[in-house]
Amino acid sequence: MPTSSLNPHLPFGENKLADWYGKDIISVKQFGRDDLEYIFGVAHEMRGMVERVGTFDLLKGKILANLFYEPSTRTSSSFTAAMERLGGSVIPINEVKYSSVSKGESLPDTVRTLECYADVIVLRHPETGSAAIAAKAARKPVINAGDGIGEHPTQALLDTFTIFEELGAGQVDGMTVTMLGDLKYGRTVHSLARLLSLFKVKINYVSPDILKMPKEVMDEVAAKGIPQAEFGSLEKVLPETDVLYVTRVQKERFEDPAEYEKVKGAYVIDPAIMKAAKKDMIVMHPLPRVGEISVDFDEDPRAAYFRQMEYGLYVRMALLAMVLGKA
Repeated sequence: MPTSSLNPHLPFGENKLADWYGKDIISVKQFGRDDLEYIFGVAHEMRGMVERVGTFDLLKGKILANLFYEPSTRTSSSFTAAMERLGGSVIPINEVKYSSVSKGESLPDTVRTLECYADVIVLRHPETGSAAIAAKAARKPVINAGDGIGEHPTQALLDTFTIFEELGAGQVDGMTVTMLGDLKYGRTVHSLARLLSLFKVKINYVSPDILKMPKEVMDEVAAKGIPQAEFGSLEKVLPETDVLYVTRVQKERFEDPAEYEKVKGAYVIDPAIMKAAKKDMIVMHPLPRVGEISVDFDEDPRAAYFRQMEYGLYVRMALLAMVLGKA
């Protein structure tokens, strides 16, 4: 890979927006509001091009290594589709038990091997901090597709892009965002809360006591001057909510199955409950859902979760093009 005049491992905020080439995407802490404006501008262009021509050759000759140590449908297929829409190719590694990892190979060695074949690596790993370890070892760009209960920065970017597209970029300041469900283990809400702290929003957290938003995340958000409040019930905050972000209770994160059984059905969004909500709000979910949103609500125009998945394609197309110097 040609060398950039800028350090590819520096946070975005330390460099000019024009030079995204070779950058790692590890945490939402890398982004400022100007960065989001730039990313979303490129994503808008990608959306228009997909709608007009479907696929194009912007990344022809480039190869993405999709390295997933955990099961994934949406994120893995989204990155694959994004790369192929841009004319590039993908090395899919979705079952690490069939790779050298099963022989005890370290993450840095796996990454160093894959970058011999690929131009960019997308990584999902069960351990928090793994993406930073991979980025340190790699010479090619590494994109964090979820590291344990840590962060999921591309999900937070597509979530914010969804809010912009659905409700209007100019409406974000002043919004009330309510996060519902598993806030302890949900890396999507950890990243989204941090990213939303760039705006003048109010954030409500609704969860069972054992699944509250981690204190370190709330402290980071509070340091930005963002008002936050915790609740055990949705009814109190639903009428004021502009964005309801629902998460599933993640069975795979519980060491004690009995604890999971206690909270798995704590909240269910259905048409009856949503009668109390605004008419011009949206309901989001990173998916998959396991009963926390009734299918009876799917036809409601406020149900944005499948549109949210489509917006993710455009954001990931934008990120791949930018880190490969083709935006």
